[in-house]
Amino acid sequence: MTGTDNGREACAAERAELARLLPPAPGTDLPPGRHEHHRERLMNLIDDDTARTRGRTGADAQDRARERAGRPDRSRLLRPSFLAPATALAVAGALVLGYAAQNGGGPADTGDTRSVSQVLLRMSDAAGRSDALPIRDDQFLYTRGTGRDVDLTSGKAVIGPLEESESWYSQKPGPQKKLGLIRQGGHTLPINAELGDSEGTRPGLNRPTYRWLATLPTDPRQLLDYFDEITPKFEGEDRDQALFESIGGLVGHALLPPDTAAGLFEAVALIPGVTRTPDAVDALGRKGVGIARDDERSGVRTEWVFDPEDLSYLGWSSHLTRDTEYGKKGDFMGDSAVIETAVVDKAGVKPQS
Repeated sequence: MTGTDNGREACAAERAELARLLPPAPGTDLPPGRHEHHRERLMNLIDDDTARTRGRTGADAQDRARERAGRPDRSRLLRPSFLAPATALAVAGALVLGYAAQNGGGPADTGDTRSVSQVLLRMSDAAGRSDALPIRDDQFLYTRGTGRDVDLTSGKAVIGPLEESESWYSQKPGPQKKLGLIRQGGHTLPINAELGDSEGTRPGLNRPTYRWLATLPTDPRQLLDYFDEITPKFEGEDRDQALFESIGGLVGHALLPPDTAAGLFEAVALIPGVTRTPDAVDALGRKGVGIARDDERSGVRTEWVFDPEDLSYLGWSSHLTRDTEYGKKGDFMGDSAVIETAVVDKAGVKPQS
């Protein structure tokens, strides 16, 4: 095999890893077969020297809205819009800060794994004592946020504009064909059942209703083992990164019962490679404390951003940790920010101020 062949194989492996990386958040995931479809599509687009960036009008505007709704086209490197409700996260901040003050330092003093375990455990303690935001089966979880996508179809990372979106996710039990609504760019569109779910999408990792979340084990080790069972597996992936992303989707996109939230924070502390990073920034430029993990295979760091004062959840960001064919070390790879979260009685209706 020639050096050129080796180089092509290395590039193909990196492209495949980048196409696979950063699984969508729960409630925004695609069935495994559909992931493979989009992965192959990305490979074809990158390998085609004549590929051009798609227009953003007509039906494509609907595609873009669906991407923000959680039905991403994997030919674009997207991250879940971690629009976190202010349940356990906001309450967790008070206890963490109290601990930091007693020990003579703020929440962003260090970036080692020991400190991240301490922060996550105290978040867990506070979350377990918090009062859950009440939500009925007939209500909707409303989220408003903003973020930017990164388009890889040209072979290089192209940063998209900051776009605001609103979503309403149904809490109905049982399989549902209509999961809610998404509003973005002047378009309001239905969020349909996952592709392949002809009878409707059931509550679960792809549709984390409050009722379903309340059935999860609360022991952190059991939770991590359970997520390992239900998180889709892909050849050659960093499994710990997949679990970090999967749990991150719930932390940032679902309304969590207190016991479930407590268990999830402790489960994250058990994942190897999770660190605490200072000076993390969300899509609105708000600086905060980062709970992060590096995907060594893809060269991408994912950071959950928390307010430095009360450690409430702000959003997420990601960037490259090494040079790749898509960009240089440190290059931006996507972000989001929370603006508002509420429980409403009807999809499409904004919460009362």
